[in-house]
Amino acid sequence: MTSMNVSLPDQMKSWVEGKIDAGLYHNASEYIRDLIRKDQAEAERTKAFRSAIEIGRNSSIDTRSADEIFTSAKAKAKKT
Repeated sequence: MTSMNVSLPDQMKSWVEGKIDAGLYHNASEYIRDLIRKDQAEAERTKAFRSAIEIGRNSSIDTRSADEIFTSAKAKAKKT
């Protein structure tokens, strides 16, 4: 594992220390790693969402009624 120095304003440093003092993290490095993992997961969700939008934009017009579309979507959601 490599090391990285990060400068923080006093308010942010106090925030991190508060998380550690509350017992949520053992140290600042653990907190920062958790933030990065969450940011990576959010970036993946955003990428998947944008991909789904692009697929929708490139698809043809659906001839089903709104009720049929919702029924199909509900059935698909139950399977996952």
